[in-house]
Amino acid sequence: MIGNRYGTHRVIEPQGVLPQPAWKIDNDMSKLYDNEILVDVMTLNIDAASFTQIRDSVGNDEEKIASKIISIVNERGKMQNPVTGSGGMLIGKVEKIGEALKGKIDLKIGDEIATLVSLSLTPLKIEKIKKVHLDKDQVDVEAKAILFESGIYAKLPPDMDRRLALAILDVAGAPAQTARLVNPNDTVVIIGAYGKSGLLCSYVAKKYAGPAGKVIAIVRSKSKAENLVKLGITDIFEADARDAVKVEEIVSKATNGRMADVTINVVNNPDTEMASILATRDYGTVYFFSMATSFTKAALGAEGVGKDVNMIIGNGYMTNHAQIALDTVRESKVLKEIFEKMY
Repeated sequence: MIGNRYGTHRVIEPQGVLPQPAWKIDNDMSKLYDNEILVDVMTLNIDAASFTQIRDSVGNDEEKIASKIISIVNERGKMQNPVTGSGGMLIGKVEKIGEALKGKIDLKIGDEIATLVSLSLTPLKIEKIKKVHLDKDQVDVEAKAILFESGIYAKLPPDMDRRLALAILDVAGAPAQTARLVNPNDTVVIIGAYGKSGLLCSYVAKKYAGPAGKVIAIVRSKSKAENLVKLGITDIFEADARDAVKVEEIVSKATNGRMADVTINVVNNPDTEMASILATRDYGTVYFFSMATSFTKAALGAEGVGKDVNMIIGNGYMTNHAQIALDTVRESKVLKEIFEKMY
């Protein structure tokens, strides 16, 4: 019994679409197609934008957050927040490998892996939520999940705690793409710089911009910026990223009117598109990694203010992005200590 390599055989509605944009998918774990992998799930890392939206809607109540997550999964067959559209990722142990994949992939039963595809397309069945970690956006579960033939994954590294590895791999696309975008001598603005993706991007931006470059960190509260200081980021400014004009003024003053060559948006909340666009010079690049981004607002907003900038969707995948992200943390003692303390 061979399913479609992209998982369309599990789409319930609407028919004819891929699992990610589907409203509902089949999460029956009793049937395993020959080109699927069954995973015994230990922990879900909920996408930051999704976790923030759920927490804002029900409050800092672990039971209510757990109930909301179970409700979404029961309704949709996957963990896809209906408001943000985003999911997250998971870690677990390989329980079964479909007959068509045996000997063709570098996995064996019992391997611990992190899935590098979104929970928004992953068939998931939760039996129990054991613990909600409010400070980590992580949820310990008793659950099963399906990885499709096209799904990508990473074996958990033996030199890292699994929670730490999960947190890093969840945002692996951000530091990898930052390394690709930032050139020597660039001025880089990081909006939402003190979160896990913000810290990784700030470190990578500083590394690739070099001593003649400049990294400007925009944070909601300077009281949370101590980790940026530890990484050697000195241009730290406090602003609400929804106030586009204020952010523009800060960046203009910090750059003597030149503005940013590259702006990276990793904010978990909506309505920060215009701050990113106004902070960037003409012909510069804006990288929207945040899943809270409205690309309609970004496209029409840039048009509305006459801003000629290149806007990049935050693709969570890039060749070797998992290895790049893990090695980024490994190469910096300071960054690794920060993440170990956080996760």
